[in-house]
Amino acid sequence: MPKVSLADLIRYCDRLLRVSEIKDYDRAVNGLQVENGGLVTRIAATVDASLTTVKLAVKANADLLLVHHGLFWGDSHPWTGKRHELLRLLIENDLAVYSSHLPLDAHARLGNNAQICAALGLKKLRPFLLHKGQFIGFQTNAVISREDLAARLRKAVGGQVHVIPGGPQSCRRIGIVSGGAGSDLKQAAEEGVDTYITGEGPHWTYAMAEELGLNVFYAGHYATETFGVKALADHLSKRFKIPWSFVDHPTGL
Repeated sequence: MPKVSLADLIRYCDRLLRVSEIKDYDRAVNGLQVENGGLVTRIAATVDASLTTVKLAVKANADLLLVHHGLFWGDSHPWTGKRHELLRLLIENDLAVYSSHLPLDAHARLGNNAQICAALGLKKLRPFLLHKGQFIGFQTNAVISREDLAARLRKAVGGQVHVIPGGPQSCRRIGIVSGGAGSDLKQAAEEGVDTYITGEGPHWTYAMAEELGLNVFYAGHYATETFGVKALADHLSKRFKIPWSFVDHPTGL
């Protein structure tokens, strides 16, 4: 069975994703969150680090779990109850956890947004949606009907897409930012797009989209953020010659 040094793999990931350069939310912890005994033989990838996904990763015999949403977003103590069970499972099964949030959104090839564009057949991408002095999404010019784009997106995410038809029937400038970027509609419109694809947004964005003349596609926070961890795991599998699997635990949100 092939074995790879965890330290070597993590150093490679940190460089590849530019972890030290990408500014994230204050409490996001990008990089290695939990180490193991030092070796990796199988990778599991999932969107959210949780007790359930850790159990699924253990069942898949993984010793490295790649996630988009890591273990630490707020107070991380006390480690009691279900949190203690999660910690115990990680340690007893020698399972490391590596998290990449905005660095994985923004990556030009393996990131959620680049992968969504590829799945939609969108090319000639340009940076989109400035956040903390850096662009985290992509935009492109393409003439495609709103109905056709919705159909492509449903196929890409494998589920339902909620469409706010606030803009033109023929989409010409499309912006993509995965996850929960629905609150950024105004900024998206200011950056010149007439169609905005993201995961989810609050109720008030329907009226705002109409006022802005903006088509909005909500394809699911979870669904739009499966792309990056899959692409990263597949890339690492090919580079380091170790197997990987996707741990699917959809939220429907």
